[in-house]
Amino acid sequence: MRAAAVAAAVTVLLAGCGAGGAAGGDGGDGGAKGDGAGAREHPGGPAGGASADTHLDGIPGVGGALRSRIPAGSRQVVAVYGAGVNSPDATVVLYEKGAAGWDRKGSWPAHNGRRGWTPDHHEDDQRSPIGVFRLTDAGGVLPDPGARLPYTHSAAFTPPAYWSKNTRHDFDYVVAIDYNRVVGTSPLDPTRPQGQSKGGGVWLHLDHGTGTSACVSVAESAMVTLLRALDPARHPVVVMGDRAHLAG
Repeated sequence: MRAAAVAAAVTVLLAGCGAGGAAGGDGGDGGAKGDGAGAREHPGGPAGGASADTHLDGIPGVGGALRSRIPAGSRQVVAVYGAGVNSPDATVVLYEKGAAGWDRKGSWPAHNGRRGWTPDHHEDDQRSPIGVFRLTDAGGVLPDPGARLPYTHSAAFTPPAYWSKNTRHDFDYVVAIDYNRVVGTSPLDPTRPQGQSKGGGVWLHLDHGTGTSACVSVAESAMVTLLRALDPARHPVVVMGDRAHLAG
């Protein structure tokens, strides 16, 4: 019975991830929590511990509203620059803070929600949530490629058989974006502290060439680079949204 219950929970999570998956699929609506026990993510990102703007001078295109949501201790920022509020196209850039300031470590083409972006994400809206979110947990169908984040290797990440063929490898590697999920658990954990209607299971994962249900997707080589680079000791976060919202 326990195994059956776990399997059922995983099925529900992945089904939420791929809302609209039969037509194109993706990861993009699973679940969990924000900032510590019982805390909730705000639309702009984690509350508290915000950094001064001068801490982020080396990260272009991010204005004061979202800068104020980035914890002062963060030394790694994954910036997702959406092409437009209604566009599924984006660019992902990894920045790291060193002794001389912020360095750009890599840049990759990406996709976000097929309908673009929103500051008030809800399940099945097919838009990615705008904000600042921690990156704390990873996993995938494939074995750990050398991730520094805790990594859950499980066949349970495999997309449902009814999804389109081009999504079969979407979850070979994933990094959970800490939107409406329990931090410190597997990305497969379906818990949604803010409720089912707020969506969840928003991940970084492999790209299948088109927009997603809410996730951000990049090529496999980019995912491997990110998994090997993201370091819990550097308190990595993702800052994500269309360029106009990011600059606000």
